[in-house]
Amino acid sequence: MSALFAGLVMQQTNMALMFLGRLPHPEKGETITDLDAARLFIDTLEMLENRTRGNLTEEEARLLKQSLTTVRLAYVEAANEVRGSAPQAGRDANSPSTASATPSAAAAGANETAGSQEETGRKRFVKKYPSGE
Repeated sequence: MSALFAGLVMQQTNMALMFLGRLPHPEKGETITDLDAARLFIDTLEMLENRTRGNLTEEEARLLKQSLTTVRLAYVEAANEVRGSAPQAGRDANSPSTASATPSAAAAGANETAGSQEETGRKRFVKKYPSGE
């Protein structure tokens, strides 16, 4: 079962990295950037982390945490690259933009409380991703 879990985590991670342009498409050999598709795989990994909390071995938990860290950073980098390549009409080099946000600033704004609480009394968090402009 541990090997199946590791395989699932790696599959989701590799798909997210492929859609973030970090791995080539296995059939075409070219890179793809599709932030919405990558977000689906990242959200799946986050769901796995939340739903399996306390039920994983140390190795499984470490693999899942490392995978999430990798894909989250790759997502921020890919989103910044997409914004950087988009035309910036009406903005000069000194004006602030969301594309120049640091990963820590993006991570800080990524989770917001939804206001409602789950049955366990914990606050519920909603993942926010920068929209592709």
